[in-house]
Amino acid sequence: MDNALFTANNVWMMLCIALVFLMHLGFSLLEIGLTRRKNTINILFKNFFIICSGLVLYYIVGFNIMYPGDFNGWFSLSEVGLHLPDNGLTADYADAGYTYWTDFLFQGMFAATAATIVSGAVAERIKIGAFMVFSIIYVGFIYPISGSWLWGGGFLSDFGFYDFAGSTLVHSVGGWAALMAVVFLGPRIGKFKGKKIFAIPGHNIPLAATGVFLLWFGWFGFNGGSVLSADPASTSIVLVTTSLAAASGGLGACLSSFLVFKNFDVTMFMNGILGGLVGITAGANLMSPLESIAIGLIAGLIIILAVKLMDIIRVDDPVGAIPVHLCCGIWGTLAVGLFGNMAGIEQFFIQLVSILTIGGFCCFSASIILWPIKKFMGLRVSSKHEVEGLDIHEHGMDAYSDFSLNQN
Repeated sequence: MDNALFTANNVWMMLCIALVFLMHLGFSLLEIGLTRRKNTINILFKNFFIICSGLVLYYIVGFNIMYPGDFNGWFSLSEVGLHLPDNGLTADYADAGYTYWTDFLFQGMFAATAATIVSGAVAERIKIGAFMVFSIIYVGFIYPISGSWLWGGGFLSDFGFYDFAGSTLVHSVGGWAALMAVVFLGPRIGKFKGKKIFAIPGHNIPLAATGVFLLWFGWFGFNGGSVLSADPASTSIVLVTTSLAAASGGLGACLSSFLVFKNFDVTMFMNGILGGLVGITAGANLMSPLESIAIGLIAGLIIILAVKLMDIIRVDDPVGAIPVHLCCGIWGTLAVGLFGNMAGIEQFFIQLVSILTIGGFCCFSASIILWPIKKFMGLRVSSKHEVEGLDIHEHGMDAYSDFSLNQN
């Protein structure tokens, strides 16, 4: 019976690995659809590079930095590469939830997501080489260091911080880096002219919508797998709260968009769904169905307010990665202190201090990485390359056979 349970748990975790992997396709399609067709190859290249380099880096150093065993609570790298422990393939490893290999691969899928978030925010104007260097350093070191502070048993774990599946440790870690990157880069040509703000519409909304549905589908593995077993009670409530938060996030953004912008904007609807998913991720196992709806509705409103604020302060994010992942990641993490089984003033304070700690570390680290890249490599492509498209100038190819430089 114990062996059957161990096998069932491990199979569930492997299925969740596949679902989280599918999210990388969702991110790719969303980013492609919400940007111009002349940059499609560039976006595909970045997303392939993220998952490929991310997994290899996580094998070399990331996994051991994030899960170092006994350490000082801040940083440790005891070994390089993966080394199967004696109990790594038995039920003694991870309370019979999964094997050592499954553990690595599930966590590795999470790691690459941080750079994927940055990819969307810097789309259409960053040099491919600069992005690659930034991704290697950020995914290889910054993401696992911040993750070790909680999930690896570090000082935030002792402090009492709670983040079930990564509203902060995955989404806000990527969101803070995205914010710093767009500040260093500046807006796309034509986005802001004087006091006027101009929309730069994406070239394929159906493709973006497909990406959102794939991300929602993959989130069942993202949150469901974070139970770390196939426990029926835990996985079922997590999937229910995840779905309800996504649905209410979409509805909240839809209604808020109509009240603020006087139209039913499907891109706001889509980002509202994603905002609801990010918002519930910190406490998906703690919330009741009604509480998850409230978290999603507020996340949907936050999306609209954040988009409006970014226009006011002249921050250009082509796909809304910062409102979705950073702003809703912060909200979802704070919501653990406001709703659910852990709600309370003390927990809210713990959540807030932890957000500020990780946010400060990520902003400082991202700046330290971006500054020398900008100075010695250059972050941004030339105006000519940006106007004519990164596909032609960065990759020497077209995504569409009927493409011409006169098309967007």
